[in-house]
Amino acid sequence: MGATGKDRPKLFDSGKRVDGRSVDSLRSIKIEARVLNDADGSAYIEWGKNKILAGVYGPSECIPRHDQSLYRAVIKCRYNMAPFSGMEEHGRSGPNRRSKELSKVIKEAFENVIISENFPKTQIEIFVEVLQSDGGTRCAAVTAAAVALADAGIPMKDLINAVAVCKIDGQMAVDPGKEEDNFGESDMPMAFSPRTGDILLFQMDGLLSRDELAEGIGLARKASEKIRKIQVDAIAKVYDEPKEERFLVIK
Repeated sequence: MGATGKDRPKLFDSGKRVDGRSVDSLRSIKIEARVLNDADGSAYIEWGKNKILAGVYGPSECIPRHDQSLYRAVIKCRYNMAPFSGMEEHGRSGPNRRSKELSKVIKEAFENVIISENFPKTQIEIFVEVLQSDGGTRCAAVTAAAVALADAGIPMKDLINAVAVCKIDGQMAVDPGKEEDNFGESDMPMAFSPRTGDILLFQMDGLLSRDELAEGIGLARKASEKIRKIQVDAIAKVYDEPKEERFLVIK
């Protein structure tokens, strides 16, 4: 939610958005699984100009021990934006309010699907590193982390993913880019469990009417189905290829 009046760029014109997409079109998405050889599971995602790495470690001994649960694994998540990932104020080195908030909401989304009761007294760690940001990093992070968890063999009730919708010049649209995120009238990231249809993460900036809210959720659900297919294909590719060390090549 950004500038108003003369400073605000036009984001929707003649049925097309600023980057030429229609309201229900996603940016290009590429996911590659098992890109970190020393992690139990990992994934790399390019979503638009976002470039994000996710690594999963565990189940392993819970440290410190006073954090452990006798009944389930403790899920830990660390979301971080590299200082060079973007020019925004949250692209600086070290933890900040944004990284702590997103670490928390990502962790809570996965607590709903990881079958943690299978691994009492342990921890499962999810690390997300944003290498380049272009709007929608939390959604791309959830999507990549789900693939990394599946790659690690962590049992889950579903392979979740996330996508945002926005309101731009009075129109509801899916997957806002950086300009739409910064200057749109509303932004609504959501994470879905495609098997059950449950919404596991829901945040909103700005104001929407009840009809706009329903339209946005509908757009997001349809987009979620497309994202799931890309996730499944990325996981299947790992097992179709010969078992050898894999190296991440960012083109």
